[in-house]
Formats: sequence, structure tokens, C-alpha cells
Amino acid sequence: MQRSLPIQPTVVLLREGTDTSQGKPQLLSNISACLAVADTLSTTLGPRGMDKLIVNERGEAQITNDGATILKLLDIVHPAAKTLVDIARAQDAEVGDGTTSVVLLAAQMLKEVRGYIEEGVSPHIIMKGFRTASQLVASRIKELQVSVDKSDPQKFRDLLLKCAATSMSSKLIHSQKPFFSEMVVDAVLSLDQDDLDESLIGVKKIPGGGVQDSQLIRGVAFKKTFTYAGAEQQPKAFTDPLVLCLNVELELKAEKDNAEVRVEQVSDYQAIVDAEWTIIYNKLELIEKTGAKVVLSKLPIGDLATQWFADRGIFCAGRVTAGDLRRVVQAVGGSIQSTCSDIERKHLGTCGRFEEHQVGGERYNIFEECPGAKTCTLLLRGGAEQFIEEVERSLHDAIMVVKRAVKNNQIVAGGGAIEMELSAYLRNHARTIPGKIQLIITAFARALEIIPRQICDNAGLDSTDILNKLRQRHAAGQKWAGVDVDGDEGVRDNMEAFVWEPSLVKLNAISSAAEAACLILSVDETIRNPQSEQVSSS
Repeated sequence: MQRSLPIQPTVVLLREGTDTSQGKPQLLSNISACLAVADTLSTTLGPRGMDKLIVNERGEAQITNDGATILKLLDIVHPAAKTLVDIARAQDAEVGDGTTSVVLLAAQMLKEVRGYIEEGVSPHIIMKGFRTASQLVASRIKELQVSVDKSDPQKFRDLLLKCAATSMSSKLIHSQKPFFSEMVVDAVLSLDQDDLDESLIGVKKIPGGGVQDSQLIRGVAFKKTFTYAGAEQQPKAFTDPLVLCLNVELELKAEKDNAEVRVEQVSDYQAIVDAEWTIIYNKLELIEKTGAKVVLSKLPIGDLATQWFADRGIFCAGRVTAGDLRRVVQAVGGSIQSTCSDIERKHLGTCGRFEEHQVGGERYNIFEECPGAKTCTLLLRGGAEQFIEEVERSLHDAIMVVKRAVKNNQIVAGGGAIEMELSAYLRNHARTIPGKIQLIITAFARALEIIPRQICDNAGLDSTDILNKLRQRHAAGQKWAGVDVDGDEGVRDNMEAFVWEPSLVKLNAISSAAEAACLILSVDETIRNPQSEQVSSS
């Protein structure tokens, strides 16, 4: 009689309903998800890239072709594809530009090695190959990059203008490149060159007017704050005024609801009211004694104080936002005071000219000719609100690129030139390496070609034909040959055509893309906990 096998007890490790996917199919599924994200972004790349119109759940529409913004608005839920969102955000925060490129590169690297994974090549060999290729690329960029001489201010300014124009060439404002490039470079050069804090460049969006009505204020401009009666009697323009910035409330406060004061006679009540008035009048007189002609406060300035200042020819504004007040202090000097007593001359700032005037449908307070101006304000105009928002995003990218170029004055040619040169270099180098790594480095080299290929596709050019021309030119030693979307031939020397980018943008993009690809390749199992089913109580 045959013995029956003992029945093995079932081991329940995970909660019932937990979704586990693992092995090769899971890895291929993650790669497909990343390719789907890249497909969405691919049409936005390059000077002929298209824009995306994204409508959120509240019905608000946004038009943009900034990779990081699109991914943020898409609200991606696939866990592996979220990695691409993270690298786009990191690229945006670190360098400001190249957010679409970094996603396309990462997805293309995965696409190139998908065949090897299906054939059973270990992901670790692929990851090792990618890391080797990434290091080779980084050292090759450092060999190729061109340094621009900072000692000649005019040459250096030209470099910054070219970098700003290249960043804007793929944006909605590419037709206004010369106008906005000047504005961006002037804005960055007005900052403290050691610190380069881009948050000190204020951006104010004013609907109406044309894009060319946008202007750069070499100082601070902010929208007129809420004012009480008496504000219209105040002078609206000063030359060389002293400016006092406060964090003090100049307003009579109503008694609290739960405050209780017991008085025996009317004169006692009057004494309490008089004391309150005396306090505020003392504050106002101390402010007047400082000699300040412009008084700004983060807290409200009430109707009594507004009228009092108006009678003495002083301009005041209360409820100024913290960011604007910080930039005013940076521009005019002095410091923000939390009390009205013991204010000395060193605590006050000054500017060459202060005035309040109309911009579009709003009134703006403008401080110009500031002695210590390490800040500036961009007043952006335009027809639709979505358009102005996209202009702001485009200028942010350009400002970040110019900031990086100021700090690191090394540049490379854009328009697919550097990618083709790196691809040719990796192909040649791969032939010297034995084993499977050779295939992986060649796949990495093919992945780099997605940038020039996509620029061609988006511009309606024959990408196969142009890539063949580029390969031939790079093999002949023309290291800066790149895509020309305007010319008949489709190929040109992009260094001579002034399509310049800081080398940091490319270094960061390729290393981030390789890291993201390695991260996705290292995952072979996804475990999702079941969402707790909550019975909604009716």
C-alpha cells in the first residue's frame, strides 16, 4: 500500500487580496509603463515641439511644454513610472532645463535593453554596463566642453544670451527670444554674483497688453496693497526717499469679545480709550521722527494711521507680502523693524526713485535706482492668463540655465550635437571591451540618439536620413555637428550656430537617466497592499 504524502500547511504570508507581480513579466511591464510616459512627452522636445493642454479636476486649463510641469499635472499612479517623474523634478530643481530630455533618455535606455531582458540577460550585467557607459560619457563631456572667458564682460554676456536663447527655443516664447534673453540675462546679472538666489527675482503677472510690454524693473515692484481712506491724498512719487520697513501693526484694535473692563465712571472708560489712541500716536510720531517718506509694513496700517501719514506727506502701505518686503530690504538696504522705538538711520533704506503708477488694470509700487540692488522684478504682460503662466515657466527655465552658466562657464553645443558625439565615442569604445558589456554600451550609445531623432521627428524632417548624415560627420571628426531645423540640409555646426547649453545640463540629464534606468531594472517584484475597504456610512 502506497503511503500518502503529508499534507503541507498553507503559509499565509501577505494579507488576503494583496497583489504580487514578479519576475521577468513584471520587469517588462515596468519598462512598458515608462515608455508610455515618454511617448506623452516626446512631442514636446526641441524647437518645433508641441504644447500640451492639461485640464485638472476643477476645470482649470494649463498650456505647457515643460517636461517637469506636464508630469506633475498628469498625476501618474504607476509605481515604476513615478521614478521618471522624480528625475524630471530633480533635473528641474538642480539645473532648470532638460526635463523632457532626461525622461526620454531614461525610457529609451530601457527600450534598447528590453530585447536582452527577454533573451534572459541578467539585469545586473545591464546595470553594470549602464554605469560604465555613464562614467565614460561624463569624462568625455568634460574633455569636450568649451570654457568661455569670464574676464571679458561682453563675451561672457554673449555666452549667457546664447544659453538663454537655446533654453527658450523650445518654448512658447521662441519667437520673442532676443527680447526675453536680454531680460533674463539682465535679471540674473543684477543678483549677488556669489549667492545667485533666484528667489530674489520677483515675477508679477499682469493680464492685458502684448508680450513686448513686459519689462524688467531694476529694483522692486509689487501690486498696490489694500488701502484705507486717506491713501489717495498721499504723495505717489519721491526722489531719494528714506524707506522704513516694519513688522508692526498701526491700527486701532476693537476690544476682544471676551474682554471685560469694569469702570466706576465715564472718565475711567475715556482714559482707557485715550490710552489706546496715545499708544498709536506715539508710534506714528516715532516713525515721523526717523525722516522716512515711504513706510511699508507686513501687518495692517489702519485708516487713522493712513490719514495721519497723508497729512504729513508720507506714503504708507500695509499688508505687504513677506517675499516682497524681503526683496525691498535687499534692494534699498536697512532692515525690517519689529518696534517703532530706537529706529536709527542705519535701519532705513533708500532708493533713487519711488513711484506708484498704473500697469495694465493694476496699480504698482515701484522702487528703482536702488543702491544695494541685488534683486529685480519681471513684469510679464500677455493676453491670456495661461499664456502668461507658460511665459513665467519658460523664463524660470532660462533663468536657471543662465544661473548655472554664470557659476560654471563651460558649455557644449545643443541640438543633438553632443549626444551624437557621445554616441560615436561609446560605439568606438565598446569595440575594445569583451563580453556582454560591449552590447550594453552599444545599446546606451543607440539610446543617446533619441534626442536628435526626436528633434527631427518633431520638426517634420526625415530622421533616418539626418541621423545617417550626422553619424558620417561625427565619424569624420566634426564633433559639433547637430540638427538644423531651419536649414535645407538639416545638419550644421551647432557651436558656430550658437546653439549653446551649459555642460552641467547634459551631465546631470545623462547621469540621472542612467540611474533611473538602473533603478527600474533592479525591481523584479511589485507588492501592492489591498486598500482597506471602508464602508462609507450613509
